[in-house]
Amino acid sequence: MDSQNASYNAGQAKGQAQEKASNMMDKASDAAHSAQDSMQQGGQQMKEKAQGAADGIKNTLNSNN
Repeated sequence: MDSQNASYNAGQAKGQAQEKASNMMDKASDAAHSAQDSMQQGGQQMKEKAQGAADGIKNTLNSNN
Protein backbone atom coordinates (compact mmCIF):
# COMPACT_ATOMS: atom_id res chain seq x y z
CA MET A 1 0.00 0.00 0.00
CA ASP A 2 2.88 2.38 0.69
CA SER A 3 4.04 2.04 -2.89
CA GLN A 4 0.61 3.00 -4.15
CA ASN A 5 0.47 6.00 -1.82
CA ALA A 6 3.92 7.13 -2.91
CA SER A 7 2.93 6.80 -6.56
CA TYR A 8 -0.30 8.70 -5.95
CA ASN A 9 1.54 11.46 -4.06
CA ALA A 10 4.13 11.70 -6.83
CA GLY A 11 1.33 12.05 -9.39
CA GLN A 12 -0.32 14.74 -7.30
CA ALA A 13 2.93 16.65 -6.95
CA LYS A 14 3.57 16.40 -10.69
CA GLY A 15 0.06 17.67 -11.46
CA GLN A 16 0.46 20.57 -9.06
CA ALA A 17 3.83 21.48 -10.53
CA GLN A 18 2.39 21.41 -14.04
CA GLU A 19 -0.51 23.62 -12.95
CA LYS A 20 1.86 26.13 -11.31
CA ALA A 21 4.05 26.17 -14.41
CA SER A 22 1.00 26.73 -16.61
CA ASN A 23 -0.16 29.61 -14.39
CA MET A 24 3.30 31.18 -14.49
CA MET A 25 3.36 30.92 -18.30
CA ASP A 26 -0.07 32.55 -18.48
CA LYS A 27 1.09 35.39 -16.25
CA ALA A 28 4.25 35.87 -18.32
CA SER A 29 2.19 35.89 -21.51
CA ASP A 30 -0.20 38.47 -20.04
CA ALA A 31 2.74 40.65 -18.97
CA ALA A 32 4.25 40.41 -22.46
CA HIS A 33 0.96 41.41 -24.08
CA SER A 34 0.59 44.31 -21.67
CA ALA A 35 4.11 45.52 -22.45
CA GLN A 36 3.44 45.21 -26.17
CA ASP A 37 0.22 47.22 -25.84
CA SER A 38 2.04 49.91 -23.86
CA MET A 39 4.78 50.13 -26.48
CA GLN A 40 2.25 50.40 -29.29
CA GLN A 41 0.41 53.18 -27.47
CA GLY A 42 3.68 54.98 -26.82
CA GLY A 43 4.68 54.60 -30.45
CA GLN A 44 1.34 55.97 -31.59
CA GLN A 45 1.70 58.97 -29.27
CA MET A 46 5.21 59.66 -30.58
CA LYS A 47 3.93 59.41 -34.15
CA GLU A 48 1.14 61.88 -33.40
CA LYS A 49 3.54 64.32 -31.70
CA ALA A 50 5.95 64.12 -34.63
CA GLN A 51 3.11 64.72 -37.07
CA GLY A 52 1.98 67.70 -35.00
CA ALA A 53 5.50 69.12 -35.00
CA ALA A 54 5.79 68.63 -38.76
CA ASP A 55 2.43 70.32 -39.31
CA GLY A 56 3.52 73.22 -37.08
CA ILE A 57 6.70 73.68 -39.12
CA LYS A 58 4.73 73.58 -42.37
CA ASN A 59 2.30 76.16 -41.04
CA THR A 60 5.15 78.41 -39.91
CA LEU A 61 6.90 78.16 -43.26
CA ASN A 62 3.66 78.80 -45.17
CA SER A 63 2.79 81.83 -43.05
CA ASN A 64 6.23 83.37 -43.71
CA ASN A 65 5.70 83.32 -47.49
